[in-house]
Amino acid sequence: MTLFLLASVLALLFTLGYAGLCAASPFGRCRKCNGLGFALTHDRKGRPKRGKHCRRCDGHGIRIRVGRHLYNLWARTYRNGTR
Repeated sequence: MTLFLLASVLALLFTLGYAGLCAASPFGRCRKCNGLGFALTHDRKGRPKRGKHCRRCDGHGIRIRVGRHLYNLWARTYRNGTR
């Protein structure tokens, strides 16, 4: 019983923490380009240089978080349903 209670409290804290993160910072770094907006390549001497434009984030380097995306979907559905 206490293990179940502890697990549920931890899950609630994690959920509230993630909701707070999505509210405070709705965008995160792109996972493909690591927030740069382009891929890093190296020249023949081994120095990094700018590579191709990132197609996933369209060169912006940011992505919308999953929780914020779900909230936006819910808010849009609610707004369209109450018109």
